[in-house]
Amino acid sequence: MSTPQHHVQGLDNDQVQADWPAIDAQELAWLGTRYAALEGPCTVLWHSPRPFSAAALVQTPGGRVFVKRHHLRVRSAAALEEEHRFIAYLAGAGVPVVQVLPAADGHTALVRGDWTYEVHAEGIGADLFREVPSWTPLTDLAHANQVGAMLARLHGAAADFRAPQRSTHVLVARDDLIRADDPVAQLHVQLAERPGLAAYLAGVPWERDITRAIGPWHAALGGRYASEPVRWAHNDWHVSNLLWQGRGAEATISTVFDFGLAAPTSALFDLATAIERNAVDWLASGGPVAHADTALALLDGYRQQQPLPPADVTLLADLLPVVHLDFALSEVEYFHAVTGSRANADVAYHTFLIGHATWFAGPAGRALLDRIRNAA
Repeated sequence: MSTPQHHVQGLDNDQVQADWPAIDAQELAWLGTRYAALEGPCTVLWHSPRPFSAAALVQTPGGRVFVKRHHLRVRSAAALEEEHRFIAYLAGAGVPVVQVLPAADGHTALVRGDWTYEVHAEGIGADLFREVPSWTPLTDLAHANQVGAMLARLHGAAADFRAPQRSTHVLVARDDLIRADDPVAQLHVQLAERPGLAAYLAGVPWERDITRAIGPWHAALGGRYASEPVRWAHNDWHVSNLLWQGRGAEATISTVFDFGLAAPTSALFDLATAIERNAVDWLASGGPVAHADTALALLDGYRQQQPLPPADVTLLADLLPVVHLDFALSEVEYFHAVTGSRANADVAYHTFLIGHATWFAGPAGRALLDRIRNAA
């Protein structure tokens, strides 16, 4: 594609050249022949700064829509519609999720060349964190309480949703390795079907690294997490994936979006991910900084909607140091096998996969875990 490169959020809280070209007028014209919502002259109002796909807010004659494009190596149409069926189910259960628009043929994901497209209605509410990097912590405790409460509401609605495991490992948050008796042995089994990840791991002492950094935390779970009920979950519950109505402490969540990481995991996995995403500033200049009050406000909001026995709160704390395991490896796979960036794959491996688990073993990480356990 000939569209000039634009800038997106990098892995170091910086602005970098996008891996994927911006959505252009030619693509919108093609989509207009397949989506009624995109018929007629369209104008791009804003390009998303998020890095794993290309996305844009588009003005159409009938209003505004959100167009998102993925490379086929990241999402096939079938894999994308797995997310869309989950979104549709939640909408039917009363969760305020973004609406996915169908094309003329009834499908919600279309393929053109090497690309897969999806189109969403514009969400209701204001994106208070639109330009904020995805790892930025949430410091407003009233907002954190709302974030926890809405996550519990989503979990209640999703309890009866039944669908198979995702058909891909790339950029989805699964919990296969966390549930396994032996994560190293389970990863060996997976590598036969994940050649891109296998190629990267062939160059690092991954068995030693995972055994050292992940092993003690996984052993501490003692099989307790493996018995957690499997439930489809959002798996990327950061405040930047929510729209808001109102101001200050009275603001309420009006739309939930970005289900790209959704997969069958568990309610506790989703809650642990929410704490990891919203309560730790992983990109702080002096090293990660924990916001325990944010974690507790989020937890309190959750428990206002869904019961969480003390044993579950303890398990939640024990799960936190390894909750990123499967997704971090999917990022390694994405950067090495899809975008071809060894440098970014190294960050995903050393800083994310190994670094996060190692941080929880230090004073700040253990203090955060203790605060959560004491809230049981």
